[in-house]
Amino acid sequence: MSRNILRVDVLKTLLIIAHQPSPNTCAMARACREAAEENADDLQVLCQTPFETQAEDALNADAILLLTTENLGYMSGAMKDFFDRAYYPCLEVKQGLPVAVIIRAGHDGTGTRRALDSILTGLKWRQVQEPLVCRGDWSEAFLEDCRALCGALAAGLSAGIF
Repeated sequence: MSRNILRVDVLKTLLIIAHQPSPNTCAMARACREAAEENADDLQVLCQTPFETQAEDALNADAILLLTTENLGYMSGAMKDFFDRAYYPCLEVKQGLPVAVIIRAGHDGTGTRRALDSILTGLKWRQVQEPLVCRGDWSEAFLEDCRALCGALAAGLSAGIF
């Protein structure tokens, strides 16, 4: 006797949290989303601002991409606000969460990277790629760099590498 087995595939979720106060950072977030969607058709890709993102969104994510501007040598206030709201709800539940970082830095991005490293270490989230720091004056090459990083993140998540 043959049995029909109903298989329900659950999509993994890649959450892109992108502070995008300018046309350039909007283009970076769009490039990230497009690359993720092109490199893994079995993922749900969500792209939200830090203010829109709740702790529940992070709790439901299988991986997160953080895109922030460098503001006064630190991450954007919007990104810090997200972490202030999500830190404790996520602390014990999401240890090991794969995460990648993109920093749009007018200067060198060092302070922003250091602050994010500290928060991500405290959360015990796992950076699965070297942070991408897009330094200096705007360059269209930043968009290709964003596509490459986010495409690799999506492909790795889809393949079960992280």
